Amino acid sequence: MPYKQIKKLVQYGLQTELITQEDVIYVTNLLLATLELDDYQDTNIDNEIIQLEDVLNELLCYAIEKGMISDSTVQRDLFDTKLMNCLVPPPREVISKFYKHYKKSPEAATTYFYEYCHNSDYIRRYRVKKDMKWVTASPYGDMNITINLSKPEKDPKVIAEQRLIKQIGYPKCQLCLENVGYAGRVDHPARQNLRVIPITLHNSGWGFQYSPYTYYKEHCIVINEEHIPMVIEKETLIKLFDFIKLFPHYFIGSNADLPIVGGSILSHEHFQGGNYQFPMAVAPMEQTFCIPGFSDVEAGIVKWPLSVIRISCNDAKRLIDLGAHILENWRGYTDEESFLYATTNGQTHNTITPIARKVKNLFQLDLVLRNNITTKEHPLGVFHPHAELHHIKKENIGLIEVMGLAVLPPRLKEEMQQLAQYILNGKDVSSNEMIRKHALWVEQFLPKYTEITAENIMNILQEEIGQVFVKVLEDAGVFKCNKEGRNAFMKFIRKL
Repeated sequence: MPYKQIKKLVQYGLQTELITQEDVIYVTNLLLATLELDDYQDTNIDNEIIQLEDVLNELLCYAIEKGMISDSTVQRDLFDTKLMNCLVPPPREVISKFYKHYKKSPEAATTYFYEYCHNSDYIRRYRVKKDMKWVTASPYGDMNITINLSKPEKDPKVIAEQRLIKQIGYPKCQLCLENVGYAGRVDHPARQNLRVIPITLHNSGWGFQYSPYTYYKEHCIVINEEHIPMVIEKETLIKLFDFIKLFPHYFIGSNADLPIVGGSILSHEHFQGGNYQFPMAVAPMEQTFCIPGFSDVEAGIVKWPLSVIRISCNDAKRLIDLGAHILENWRGYTDEESFLYATTNGQTHNTITPIARKVKNLFQLDLVLRNNITTKEHPLGVFHPHAELHHIKKENIGLIEVMGLAVLPPRLKEEMQQLAQYILNGKDVSSNEMIRKHALWVEQFLPKYTEITAENIMNILQEEIGQVFVKVLEDAGVFKCNKEGRNAFMKFIRKL
C-alpha cells in the first residue's frame, strides 16, 4: 500500500509551504480519495530524502497496477496533476500572496510566483533539466540552441485514443482562463495546479502566468481574459508597455498576427515575456537614422539576420506613436525588387513581431518586419525556413526563435546519437530511415573537419545544428544582410 508515498507527498507540501501543519489531515484524506483508498496507516519517513519525481512515480505505478489509469505519458500526467491538486492552495490565496510580495517589489512578486509554479509541479523541474542546451557563435552574436524535452510528445496509443473521443469545446483553447483548475483529458493537458495572476493592460483584464515548459528563465505568458484573435496594432504596443511598467525587469513581446510568421496559437491574444536576455537584445545597431517628427527617439537597424528596427526613448508614449507609424507604413509596403508585396489576391502579407523592454532608464522597442507570402517554390513561405533546412527546423519562426533561441524538436536528440554512430563508423547515413533526411547536410559539413572522434562528434553536430539555425533566421529576414538587402531596407526607412 502506498502509505509511505502519501506521507512523503504531504511532507513535500509542508517543506515547500504549499500547505501548513493545519492542512495535513485534510490533504492526506484528499490523497486517499484520489487513490481510491479507505484506510491509512502512518509510517516513519524520518531521515528519508523526498524527491517529488520519485514519489509521484511510485504513486503512478500503484494507480497503473490497480487499473486506475493506463501506462501512457498522457494518462500519467493527468493523474499526477490530480495528485498535486490535493496540495495546491486555491487561486485567491496565490493571488493574495503575489500582490503582498508586489508591495515589496515586482521582482519579489515574480520570484515568489515562479517558485510556486515549480513547487506545485506545474513546471516539472525534472523534465526541464533534461532539455539539451548549447551556444553557437555566429556573425550576429551567440545563438542559444535548445532541444526541448520537457514537452512530452504524443505516443501512437494516445493519438489513437484521441480519434475515438468526442470533440469538446471547453476550454476553447489552452490559453483560456477556464484552464485554471481544469482536470484535463486525453487531448487537453491537466491544469489543476495552474494559477493565473490578474493584471490590467490598457484598461482591460489580462492574466499573468508562467509557461509549463520554460524555454528560458521565468518564461511567462500574458493572456487576454477574452478569447479573441491575435492582432498587431497601436493598442498592442500600449499593452506591451503597460506590462513593462508593471514588471520593468521583464521583457515582453508578441507573436505576429498572420499565419506562417505567427505563433502556434493565433486564435487567442497573448504575449510572452520573462527575465531573460536574448541574443537579439544585445545585438548592436549597425546603422542609425532619424525619423522626421521623432528627433527625440534613437532609431536604427539591428545587426541581426531578421530585419529589425530598434527605437529607444525615455518616454514610452513616443515609442508607441513611432511604432504605430512604422507598422502602418509596413502594412502597406510593396517592393517588387525585394519580392515584398503588401497584398496578393486580397490577402495581407506584412506584419510585425514587436518586443518591448526597459534598458536602464530608456524604454526600448524592437520591431521585426515579417512577410508571409508563399510561392510554388516555397509553399510554406518565402521568408520561412527553406526546404533544405527542414530536416532540422520546419516549424514557424515565432517570437522566441526571432530573438535568437532555437526551440528544436525532441526527435533531434535520438537522431544526433544515430548520426554520431554512423559518422564515426563511416556508414551510409542515407541507409537509415530515421536519419536519411540529414544525409546531404552531413555530406556538406564533414569535409570541414580533419579529425572526427568519439570525443568531439557531438560538439561538431551541435555546432552544425546551430549554424543551420542561423540560416533559418536568415531565410526569415525580409531584407537580407548584404549590400542589396540593406539598400532595400533603407529604401523602406526613407518612406517613414
